[in-house]
Amino acid sequence: MLLLISPAKTLDFGPTTIKTCTQPQLLEQSQKLIKKLKTLRSKDIQELMDVSENIADLNVERFKNFATPFDISNAKQAILAFKGDVYLGLAVEDFTEKELDFAQQHIGILSGLYGFLRPMDLMQPYRLEMGTGLKVNKANNLYDFWGSIITKQVNATDEKVVVNLASNEYFKSIKTKELKADLWSANFKEFRNGEYKMISFSAKKARGMMCRYVVKNRLGKPEELKNFDLDGYSFNEGLSDGRDLVFTK
Repeated sequence: MLLLISPAKTLDFGPTTIKTCTQPQLLEQSQKLIKKLKTLRSKDIQELMDVSENIADLNVERFKNFATPFDISNAKQAILAFKGDVYLGLAVEDFTEKELDFAQQHIGILSGLYGFLRPMDLMQPYRLEMGTGLKVNKANNLYDFWGSIITKQVNATDEKVVVNLASNEYFKSIKTKELKADLWSANFKEFRNGEYKMISFSAKKARGMMCRYVVKNRLGKPEELKNFDLDGYSFNEGLSDGRDLVFTK
């Protein structure tokens, strides 16, 4: 069972004592993107990504400094570097070596720059959301650029089940008709004003918590996800539909 999650804009590239690491599997494609990104000025990035001048300047510097080979002196493991809401819920700080290894085998991070990252894959800091309209060669945007590449990488894991815990923006990079695995999804809703609604921050954190739940309990079957009960959530059979699981609180 492979859990797919989104990356995060917030990054932490502070030191870590964890030395275990792997190399991104699609780095050749990443370098093509970097080659294009290095030609952009700060103003170009502001317009392309709709960000402030400060963030644009920061990423001009990041792209300029991007260099291979990756090692623990110039890069950091993806699961430790991302610090957004999903990763708040994932809370890897107390993972044992065996749990990190399990996560490596069963979690995939979708990325605009790196395509598909395993948790222990090294990455250098960047900002490049999947929905960015970056034109590279004949590709008009990142969805065009990645095409079926990410899906093929997911298929290469040989997992029989893929669970979508990613945002729509990132999951759109997956060609669902080309997936060789059974596709499941999990959604998280809260009861507000008389109805169940998806609350962005809470749902993102819950996606991370579900990944944590799978790792901590070594789950291998999607049916076992129905027992997820962290942070007040429980499986809502009435709102669920087959492989589309809904959890409410």
